[in-house]
Formats: sequence, structure tokens, C-alpha cells
Amino acid sequence: MMKKVLVVGEVRNGSLRKVTFEAIAAAAAVAEGGEIVGLLIGGGQQEMAEEMIHFGADRVLLAENEQLDSYTSDGYGQALLQIIEQEQPEAIVFGHTSLGKDLSPKIAARLDAGLLSDVIHIAVTDGQIICTRPIYAGKAFEEKHIIDGPVLLSIRPNNIAVLNKDQTRQGAIQSVKVEIKNLRTIVKEVIRKAVTGVDLSEAKIIISGGRGVKGAEGFKLLQELADVLGGAVGASRGACDAGYCDYSLQIGQTGKVVTPDLYIACGISGAIQHVAGMSNSKVVVAINKDPEANIFSIADFGIVGDLFEVLPLLTKEFKQIIETSEAVVS
Repeated sequence: MMKKVLVVGEVRNGSLRKVTFEAIAAAAAVAEGGEIVGLLIGGGQQEMAEEMIHFGADRVLLAENEQLDSYTSDGYGQALLQIIEQEQPEAIVFGHTSLGKDLSPKIAARLDAGLLSDVIHIAVTDGQIICTRPIYAGKAFEEKHIIDGPVLLSIRPNNIAVLNKDQTRQGAIQSVKVEIKNLRTIVKEVIRKAVTGVDLSEAKIIISGGRGVKGAEGFKLLQELADVLGGAVGASRGACDAGYCDYSLQIGQTGKVVTPDLYIACGISGAIQHVAGMSNSKVVVAINKDPEANIFSIADFGIVGDLFEVLPLLTKEFKQIIETSEAVVS
């Protein structure tokens, strides 16, 4: 059992990311009754601190300094190291996100501590903490036993169940002034790309396209189906490299790792690099003209056919089913 576990929270567009709540659940598994301390870096996050407590944190620290308004590895690293020195946690939990992947190795090196990244499951057996994570691009899984701390964990999003929210739960929220010196990176301006629809990394339904989509016009068909199902559009690296869509949609070993309830792969061959980013999807549906495409080997359901014929039919059918269901309910 870990007596104290620190959870590094993440904020996006003024809200806590879902992976923060998953990290709290992971901390609860590791702590087994020990104290869970949440951490939010940057100012003006009182309400989000309360939300962390509602989801299982015992107390939350707000690390504040005007130089922490925008993320930099240097600034956040300095703040986090000061909090660690103050709190002396036995484990520190991050989300396995761009922030977590950037920050956790830096902190592990500074602490000369172990780092278990991309953890998808945590179990406690006979008093031992066992963490499971994928290796070899998702082809195998390894179990790591935590003997003692300090240890750092990064949690793959959408794999660990969130604890039930308790609005009555209370805990201390403490502001901590941290000292930031000699920043080597200064953020002059943050230009946010307009985001519409569902966040790809947290989407429950993803319609993903590969080179077989043949262009930006083909991706419009994917977007139409995604809009009907309330999902998000993703892509293989091949589609991104070909200029069919933005790299922000890329799923795979060098892109986003997703775990939706439903993943519909359209015109995707199933290269191992892409599969590494979506193999933990609950249900995979593949649409491809090539019956020998590797994507069918991991699909739960497959459609051998032309996606330009299949997608409009799926969109039409799903739309009718949803409209009929809504009419019955109303």
C-alpha cells in the first residue's frame, strides 16, 4: 500500500480532462486506503479542484505562479518538483497524454525514480501492486510489480474505470506559491484551433479513414456518419501523409491512442503502426474492398465492399433508426 499518491490533473479548454478522473481511480488502486492528493498547476482552478475531490481525491493543491498560465515542460517541471519535495508522495500518477509523456520522464530522471508508462490496468494481489501495459505495438502485454516508491505512472486514457462521483465529498484545497526560475521556454501566444464535435481522444465512437478514402471528399462521408452517430473522425498516418486530412486526426503508434466503444475502419489496410493506436477498441468494424486486408484479422465485424457505396447506406440506415427511436420516445 502507498501511504500517499499524487495525481497530476490536466485541464483543457477550461475543464478537467476525463483522464484526470481515471488517474484518480488508478491512484485509489495503488493507494489502497492511503491518501490521494490532487495537483493542478496554474491559477484560477478552484472549481476544478472541487471536482477532483468529488471523484476521489482527499485534498487538492493548486500550484500557482503567473509563469504557469501556459504549459511548458520547464515551468511545470519546476512546480511539480517543489510539490513533490513538500509532499513526499510514494507514487505520482499522470495521464498518458502529450503532457504526461512530456513531463513524466523528466520528473522520473530528476528523482532517479522508476516510470511505468502507458498503464492500462492496475491490480493488487497479495499486497503487491501489479501494473499491466502493452508492448511491441500492442501485440503483447507485460506485468510490472511495484516493490516500493517513489514510482511514476502514466495511465492510458479510456482504460481505467472512473470512480463514482460524490457531490457531498469534501476535502481541503490549498494554494501553494511555487518559485519559477530561469525559464528557457517562453510562451508568447497560444493560438487555439477551432474544435467542433467530439474530442477524438475521448470519443466513444470513431469513424476512421485510410488511403482507401482517396481524398478530402471521401472524408466528408466519414464525417456525415460520425455526425449521425455522435462520434469523431480519425485517420491513419497514410491518409494524413497523403494530405487527405489534418495530422490532428492521426491514430496509431505516432498519433493518438484511442479506446472507443465502436471503431469503424474505412479503407484502412491494418498496418501494425495503426493497429497499435486502436487495438483496445471494444468493437471494431472494418470496411475494405480487399478481403485479405490485415484489418479484418482484428475486426469483430467486416464488410468487404466499396466504402463509397457502403458508407452512404450506413449513414442513411443509422439516421432512420435514430429518428424512429427518438419519435417513439417522444
